[in-house]
Amino acid sequence: MNTTQHMIDTLLEPIKQFLQCETPDAWINEARKPENLTALLVDHCNCELKASQTAMFLIRKYAVDAESGKALLAWAKPYEEFVYGIERDARGFHGKKNGLAAELTPKAGFAHGEELIDKMVCLIKEEFHHFEQVLEIMESREIPYSNLHAGRYAKGLMKIVRTHEPSTLIDKLIIGAYIEARSCERFAKLAPFLDTELKKFYISLLRSEARHYQDYLKLAEQIAGKDISDRIRAIGAREAELINSPDDTFRFHSGVPAFATA
Repeated sequence: MNTTQHMIDTLLEPIKQFLQCETPDAWINEARKPENLTALLVDHCNCELKASQTAMFLIRKYAVDAESGKALLAWAKPYEEFVYGIERDARGFHGKKNGLAAELTPKAGFAHGEELIDKMVCLIKEEFHHFEQVLEIMESREIPYSNLHAGRYAKGLMKIVRTHEPSTLIDKLIIGAYIEARSCERFAKLAPFLDTELKKFYISLLRSEARHYQDYLKLAEQIAGKDISDRIRAIGAREAELINSPDDTFRFHSGVPAFATA
């Protein structure tokens, strides 16, 4: 076994134990088709931005004061203008993954604020960097960024979130863990079927995705202050259902292609 494969196996071992199913071969077969490369990369790009937005939302809602919230929004603005605006100029954000312009001030009364801020800011920086990396790969292949509506995966997970605190926050953190773990598992499973550049890139993402999953899960456990294994299993069951059931839309986190089950 070579060093790279050993690294992959080591990273994936806890993730495979955490996830309640593996990605179905039918999704891999669809994802590896050349005609789906544009959708795969555009949606991957969107997922990186959405991951940073989710982390920012958690910081703003639970952990920092209003002025710090404004600083976070300003950090995200050039990335969001590229995705949601009419003119798409990557120079507005290029190299600004470390572009948080001010110190963040923790909100009083939330005991876990400092840790949530530290872990989520680190995650945001990495997601912005990955967003730029995917765009660079797309540009090198003359694949333009285009609007692509989201699949059902994230919304399907959010439907299970409880509506009272701190349960809402705990559930969202667990969902974050599942999304990051699934991303890691899919990068690893899909990589062998891709060209050399994409294979190398997807393998390079595994460490950060694995760390993000662990950070989300640790935060959920610490904030709960009690055993949450039942809740982890319940959300994991929902995640596995979305992954294993027929899905009309092909996306990075979509389920089994509906036409593949016919």
